[in-house]
Amino acid sequence: MAKSKNTAFFCSECGYESSKWYGQCPACKAWNTFVEEPVAGKTAVKGLSVVRKDSLTKASHPVSLKEISTEEKERTLTGIKELDRVLGGGIVQGSLVLVGGDPGIGKSTLLLQMCYNISDAKDKVLYISGEESLTQIKLRAERIGECSDNLKILCETNLDIIEQVLKKEMPKVVIIDSIQTMYREEISAAPGSVSQVRESTSILMQLAKGLDITIFIVGHVTKEGVVAGPRVLEHMVDTVLYFEG
Repeated sequence: MAKSKNTAFFCSECGYESSKWYGQCPACKAWNTFVEEPVAGKTAVKGLSVVRKDSLTKASHPVSLKEISTEEKERTLTGIKELDRVLGGGIVQGSLVLVGGDPGIGKSTLLLQMCYNISDAKDKVLYISGEESLTQIKLRAERIGECSDNLKILCETNLDIIEQVLKKEMPKVVIIDSIQTMYREEISAAPGSVSQVRESTSILMQLAKGLDITIFIVGHVTKEGVVAGPRVLEHMVDTVLYFEG
């Protein structure tokens, strides 16, 4: 199968990239999973410029294991007992959490309820939606109750803009709804494609670790009941939560 100059083939299961089409993926051995997509330019693979909070005054360098503190950080409670339980006692700061589930199962509503609870505890929370308008989110939020001024809403899908907002606002918890709507301008593939989902998740992981922000990303599921996008997505996050009715 011929390939145009600026495209490559990606396995929709594991994200394996190849210059030619395969019937069976050489990496995960899945059949008929290769799709052709535009490749990222040279500037795209460099990622965003994320500065770690602990690296502002010193250059990166190897450290001895004895120098690394193992003191457990205090977890942030979500205010939802069962959610705190499956998270091991609350949210770990700087973690990346993937939330999947069938359409209409209540993922967005549950996460919005969590945002309410955390913001009421005087912590800054940012809910970023790529699927609903501000009015739609407001109407859904009014069913939950009156919210704190610490909860802010942003309707945006451009990750470059989102990065700047996170660095300015420095919230404690961020919701990305959903990962399939996020994109980087340097990648010509459509949002939701293998390359966009993989790159978007990589950037969000850098932001979570570099800025010490907990990020929840909502993932759509396929008719087979698995999170849409490359299977590598589930390996890039710290925790995977799946909601069933």
